[in-house]
Amino acid sequence: MQDWNVVVTANEDGYRRVRRMLARYGPIWPTEYYNVMVMRVADPTAMMEELAKLVEDNPGLMNDLSRVVPATRTFNFQNAAEFEQHARTIVLQWVQQLAHKRFYVRLHRRGFKGVLSSPHEERFLDEAILDRLQQLKTPGRIDFEDPEAVIDIETVDNRAGISLWTREEIRRFEFLHPD
Repeated sequence: MQDWNVVVTANEDGYRRVRRMLARYGPIWPTEYYNVMVMRVADPTAMMEELAKLVEDNPGLMNDLSRVVPATRTFNFQNAAEFEQHARTIVLQWVQQLAHKRFYVRLHRRGFKGVLSSPHEERFLDEAILDRLQQLKTPGRIDFEDPEAVIDIETVDNRAGISLWTREEIRRFEFLHPD
């Protein structure tokens, strides 16, 4: 598996066009998953800003582009326990940013079928965050309708990327689609 920090999904017939469009930001590789690519970019923030402007100027690009999700942190894992250990460590570093907020965790899993269960892992991480927030006396709550933040986890086989997105970022970068 490549050392990626961005997961990209293309809409039905947009794979080639999306791949050409995003190649300017860094190496992009196909995966064995339908219309899913991974890439390595030097500056994910700059890529997001440029891509947002490109989509704003050319709204039709969203006909080809389904999702582009940069990862703040990445790690490799071999089993569910290792995934949970790494993911829990990372998300607990964001607890202060989630204090008194409505949030949820979303896992987009590709591979490890029967090993990782998205609903189970999402609940596990939600509960870890809620417990820590309670310990700090800064409670938060899970809210799927109007969250102030979303923790997005993307896996492709045995590599995971995690990022924390605010409501404002999700609205601004329409290609995130964390839900």
